[in-house]
Formats: sequence, structure tokens, C-alpha cells
Amino acid sequence: MKKARLLLLGILQLMSMATMGQNADLYLFIGTYTTKTSEGIYVYKFNTQTGDFAPVSIAKGIKNPSFLAFSLDKKYLYSVAEMSGGAVSSFSVDKQSGTLTMLNTQSAGGNGPCHVAVDKTGKWVMVGNYGGGSLSILPVQADGSLGVATQTIQHEGKSVNTARQEKPHVHSINIASNNKDVFVPDLGTDKIMIYTLDTKAGQLLPGNPPFTSSAPGAGPRHFTFHPNGKFAYVIQELDATITGFNYKPGKLESFQTVSTIPADYTGQKWCADIHISPDGKFLYGSNRAHESLVIFSINQKTGELTYVGHQNVLGKTPRNFMIDPTGKWVLVANQDSDNVVIFSRDTKTGKLTPTGKEIKVSMPVCLKTL
Repeated sequence: MKKARLLLLGILQLMSMATMGQNADLYLFIGTYTTKTSEGIYVYKFNTQTGDFAPVSIAKGIKNPSFLAFSLDKKYLYSVAEMSGGAVSSFSVDKQSGTLTMLNTQSAGGNGPCHVAVDKTGKWVMVGNYGGGSLSILPVQADGSLGVATQTIQHEGKSVNTARQEKPHVHSINIASNNKDVFVPDLGTDKIMIYTLDTKAGQLLPGNPPFTSSAPGAGPRHFTFHPNGKFAYVIQELDATITGFNYKPGKLESFQTVSTIPADYTGQKWCADIHISPDGKFLYGSNRAHESLVIFSINQKTGELTYVGHQNVLGKTPRNFMIDPTGKWVLVANQDSDNVVIFSRDTKTGKLTPTGKEIKVSMPVCLKTL
């Protein structure tokens, strides 16, 4: 009886180890521009223990599926089609094989959709139209497909940079953990618009206040919340800065603005993406043209940022990047050098080390894992 029990325990231990090994593998989804040789959304298997990867599948037939978002249950993936007369598409996700099956496509309600987000109920998809300066909210049907937009909001205004801020340019949609506050940076108007989501009606209502202003010419772009829910940060494309905010329901109060580039840098200022490590200790931002990620440590009590360093991205035009769920790896999508570069991350210092590994894919833009 004792031997049988020990044998059973041994089998269970081996099964547990096998499960752990399986859990080290994630599916990596890469949104792209299809203007060169890309065929659509690329899926790879990514191992969080080794940083190794292997190709799995390609979802074809969409023009410029640049930005992606999962539903909370990861059953569905939504992708913009970044073009004139823009659209947003829905896919079902086979979690076993990592393959995508297109369900349908709907109008984004404006030109050049560049960002998409799904609310926490899974009932509403929001898409931001950079070219049109608008955002739309679309209902999710029972099968995960998209219905016709229930609302499209057109932003108004401009700002001081006549070349880039001649009209509104919605750049991202960011839903707070309460699933009510929605913050929408508009590069063209130097405002972070604030909305309240009505999940029953599928409507975005103006917040109180209705917006928070950035410095003239800053160009707010991407936005992230700290894991503790107390702080939020926006990266500003045109003046290469990051602003930190104290976040309270419906409100942002700025406490700090820092530069993402060295003081002696004289080249183009062209920021893109921003992310915080899973443990909340470090913040990273991407600098196109300077071809780097900037690294800051985060004061856990105040949210203030302290400069740690820069990491060359080993490519050209780091559009978006991601920190994997374990916090061990940072993957950078270099749009104009057609590669996703894999860095290992020191969880104590926040610094990055090139692994020598890279995924070759044409014009990568957005990285998501399942």
C-alpha cells in the first residue's frame, strides 16, 4: 500500500512538472503593416523559460492589422485594419493550437484606426481612429463577432505643431480597472479625453472634467496604469516626454514630467509605446529615431520616476514592445527593420540584455500574448 502511494505521488509530481513545462509556452501574436511582405497577424510559440520561439500560424486577408486586443477571457481577438475607410475585425482564438478564425469585420467609424480595446465585460469593443480623429464603440455579439457601432465620437480642435497637430488624432483607448473610466490620448489636440463607460447602453459619456491637457506640442500617445491602481502614465510622441499622474476615479492629477531621451540628443523626437513591469517597479518607453527603450524605476509610494538607462533596440523604429507575464523578457517590435528583438530583463535593476534572438517578420507593430 505504501509503495503504491509513493508511486502515485511520483506520477503526480511528474505530471505537475510536465504541466509547468507546458505553462512556460505562450502564444505570441504579432500585428503588422502589410505594405511590404507581411501577410497579416503572425502567431508564434514563445517559451518564457528560455526565450525561444517557433512559428505557429498566420491569419491572412486583413490589410494592416496593426493593433490587437484580446477579450478578457482570451476567447476572441480584435484587430484594427489601419487604412482609409478603416475597419475592425473579430477572430475566435483556438487556445490549443494558437490559430485564429475570422468571424467578421465592421466599420471603425473613421479613417486610420490605430488602437483597439475591449471592456472587462467583453460586451464592448472600442476603436480609436488616428486619421479620423474619432473613436467608436461596437457591441460584441454572443459568438464574439462585432455588431454595428452604437456610437462614434468626433474630437475637435488642434494644437501648436502645424505639421502633426492640424486636427484631432486619437491615439489610444485605455480602460481603468473599474471598467468605467476611459482615458483617450489625442495627439492632435494635446488632450487626454476622459469618458465614463455605460456598459448597459454601450455609450461613452463625457467625464467630469472632460479632459486633462498636456503641454502644448507634447502629443500624448500611449497610456498605462500602474498595477497598484494609484498611478497612470502617458508617453508623449512629439516632445519625447512621459508624464505621471495620480489616478482617482474620473480624474488625473499630474505630478512629474520626464524626458525619454538624453539631454545631448539632437535628432528627431518620436516616442511610441509605454509599459510597466508586472511587479510595478520599472517603467519602459520606446524612442523611434533614437532607436532605444528608456528605463525608469518607480517610487512605489509616490509614483515618481528615476532614470535608470537606455537600451538600444538593435533595429529601426521601435513601434511597440511588450514585457512578458513573467517579467523575464522584453520583446521589441522594430517596424522598419522587420524584426522582433528579444531581451532578457534583470528584475532587480530593470536593465535589459540582448539574447541574440530575434523573430524576422515584416513591419511588426503590436505584440500580445496568450
